[in-house]
Amino acid sequence: MTLEEKASLCSGKDNWHTKGIERLGIPSVMVTDGPHGLRKQRASADHLGLFDSVPATCFPSAAGVASSWNRDLIYRMGEALGRECQAENVAVLLGPGANIKRSPLCGRNFEYFSEDPYLSSEMATYHIRGVQSQGVGTSLKHFAANNQEHRRMTSDSMVDERTLREIYLASFEGAVKQAQPWTVMCSYNKVNGEFASENETLLTDILKNEWGHDGFVISDWGAVNERAKALAAGMELEMPSSHGEGDAKIVEAVRNGQLPESKLDAAVERLLAVIFKAVDQRKPDAAVDQAEHHRLAREVAQESMVLLKNEGGLLPLARSGRIAVIGELAKEPRYQGSGSSKIRPTRLDDILEELEASAGDAKIRYAPGYKLNEEDIDPQLLQEALALVSEASVAVVFAGLPNRYESEGFDRKHLRIPPNQIALIEAVAKVQPNLAVVLSNGAPVEMPWLGEAKAVLEAYLGGQALGGAIADILFGDANPSGKLAETFPVKLSDNPSYLFFPGEGDRVEYREGLFVGYRYYDSKKLAPLFPFGHGLSYTTFEYSNLTVDKKQLEDLEKLTVTVDVMNTGARLGKEIVQLYVHDMESSVIRPEQELKSFDKVELAPGEAKTVTFELDHRSFAYYDVELKDWVVESGEFELRIGKSSRDIVLTEIVEVQSTTVREIVFHRNSTVSDLKMTVKGAAFVEDFIGKLPFASAIEDSSHAEMFRAFLDAMPLRGLLSFSGGKTTEKQLNDLIDFLNS
Repeated sequence: MTLEEKASLCSGKDNWHTKGIERLGIPSVMVTDGPHGLRKQRASADHLGLFDSVPATCFPSAAGVASSWNRDLIYRMGEALGRECQAENVAVLLGPGANIKRSPLCGRNFEYFSEDPYLSSEMATYHIRGVQSQGVGTSLKHFAANNQEHRRMTSDSMVDERTLREIYLASFEGAVKQAQPWTVMCSYNKVNGEFASENETLLTDILKNEWGHDGFVISDWGAVNERAKALAAGMELEMPSSHGEGDAKIVEAVRNGQLPESKLDAAVERLLAVIFKAVDQRKPDAAVDQAEHHRLAREVAQESMVLLKNEGGLLPLARSGRIAVIGELAKEPRYQGSGSSKIRPTRLDDILEELEASAGDAKIRYAPGYKLNEEDIDPQLLQEALALVSEASVAVVFAGLPNRYESEGFDRKHLRIPPNQIALIEAVAKVQPNLAVVLSNGAPVEMPWLGEAKAVLEAYLGGQALGGAIADILFGDANPSGKLAETFPVKLSDNPSYLFFPGEGDRVEYREGLFVGYRYYDSKKLAPLFPFGHGLSYTTFEYSNLTVDKKQLEDLEKLTVTVDVMNTGARLGKEIVQLYVHDMESSVIRPEQELKSFDKVELAPGEAKTVTFELDHRSFAYYDVELKDWVVESGEFELRIGKSSRDIVLTEIVEVQSTTVREIVFHRNSTVSDLKMTVKGAAFVEDFIGKLPFASAIEDSSHAEMFRAFLDAMPLRGLLSFSGGKTTEKQLNDLIDFLNS
């Protein structure tokens, strides 16, 4: 290949295709948007979805899918996405999005899984495996620390290394190692001063060398700053087309010696490996059963919805009497987010029709109650709704966030739903005590009206089959089994990033550090509106017999944990069993607890099953920035089995012995307490304290605790002053040499 040919492969042919080289038989392949459906545009090459795209199954967005906590289900959804890509000759589906939900205000949170990196990486892993099982690649995005839309193309995410590793990179790490996405998409923003597209630490040192990613890195559309520098850093494919500009910069950089040609060769090898993998796995006769995919979308939506509240067992609804359905969102459903992931669905459920089909002998009556595209109360619509409600046995209000409130491209300013919707809920509650609210939104909302509603169903953005799924849950044909993958705060100011989001100018400081989501609320002992992992069912579950296969272990050993779960109610149901780990005593700052495993189990009434978890080194470790590695401290850890992060039902303590060998180097400013960490140091301290001129006075004094604390904090150089002249500078240096020998 000529230098120019190699460089040409490193940028797009247009908005959606890689370049081919006819002379060499290198084909052009198509990449296109996901992640919850295929967005392949018919003709126009625009990026924002302003023009027509081919019909495709619109599955629930990631915010909902993650709330299913169902690995197998998201794998099946991935398979369906892969089949649709094959039918449309698409080589790579751009998704899933694994960015952490640092703030509920991020306008793109509906596309992301969770505030927790373990849950996020597990969901991403099974999404990727499902799609790629069909011979179609994925693009895990947006790498990394891309957690807001405000100034997203120029902002600089300033994150300390431990937080970056434990929270923001961990969300990607598990998916890369376990699923090997064909591509990873770098984000727009800078990370600690370096554009993600030019960040060699992220793209080469960590992603390629440490995690072993064997695909290529693709830029987010328009994310490239300096093309040659990006290629050198490990960013192989620039998208969309640079119309030859990027190619020319690569050629020039190679010729003037700024870019080794070996770097270009390595990039081309990675690109060709994926391109030919896609060609080799092409299924030209692929077909899609749209009806079957719609049924799957309904199943995914059922498991993605979360029953937040069900006072007095208002739900499921009786199939008798009169049911007032209020809210324009029941007629004009918001079933997906806005932006690059916007799908043209193969069909779209009519919520009212689905409710009527499930209602049996119940009479459904509808009133809009508010105008979706307006903020102000419409008195006439409100009165019509109240008249309907007053004659009903139960009212179901459909509320949520309109497109103008959350979207790719901008962040939310608050957590409120429109004021006319709030007024409607409050007015209906005064007339009808049997009130259920169904929410359609991509991220948490404040609920000042919560005490006035007996039931709340969080439907998220439920995809094209949301109508059927909502009807299934409201009437009990499906038992709600979703649990929140994010914390719902009481108010925005409760969120840990509140004071620092979205930053000043382009500088975004992640000052809350590790304390994202429930890690903050649980450590702070701050009650959320609804905690991470919360979700109700129409049946009940009891946990018992928490066991571990060993009470003491070394950190490199695996630990097997089992717990029995029984369905103690009268309905078939699914329960999400969550395992959190709490470090009983740590020398470093750690959250109160962290999710380390989970499982979703289906149980018939009266049935019991044993759920088994396996914990490994990472389950107990933190990232040590000095050692540049994951480290477990010796000590006791409490294993917590919970129905949510705030509903812990069983605990067990295990003792873990660290195998980390840490070299300790003493110096003049090492403290007496530092010396106690080694055998030689501890022996010296014991001998030295007893020989102090005022040793006996210290022990006899009423200020003994103060003196001991003073000595513990004293640096070794303090011996020169406090040993009564018995320690010289030479003796101090000899002592330090002895301790380090």
